[in-house]
Amino acid sequence: MEIRRISHVEAVKAAGHLFDTSPRQEATERFLADERHHLLIGYVDDVPAGMVTGVEMTHPDKGTEMFLYELGVDESFRGRGVGRALVSALADLARERGCYGVWTITGEDNAAALATYRRAGGVPEEEQVVLVWTFDQP
Repeated sequence: MEIRRISHVEAVKAAGHLFDTSPRQEATERFLADERHHLLIGYVDDVPAGMVTGVEMTHPDKGTEMFLYELGVDESFRGRGVGRALVSALADLARERGCYGVWTITGEDNAAALATYRRAGGVPEEEQVVLVWTFDQP
């Protein structure tokens, strides 16, 4: 598998099946234009097999960490180490960029994601709660 850091909208469109829904043009352009946003796609024989996105987040008293925003692996490539390789590649990129760590959130019932993150070196954070605010979108 070859993992590439993506910087062109066309590559995102070609891998659109890896996302929850079809990537939006404006959002894709905005994401790729920000040097703190990262999209890695894993290719098997030039076919997009999986993707991971990360966003660098900086806080005045903590420094910069990488938020693993989303991981997606095409169903036909699951169970072959694609997800683990992508998560590890994002962690390597985070180290290269001076981040002090990587974090993500997933559902308690998402066994595949939990196994992937653990195989890539992630450990659960004890006693954490996730709160969300959801806004209507135009």
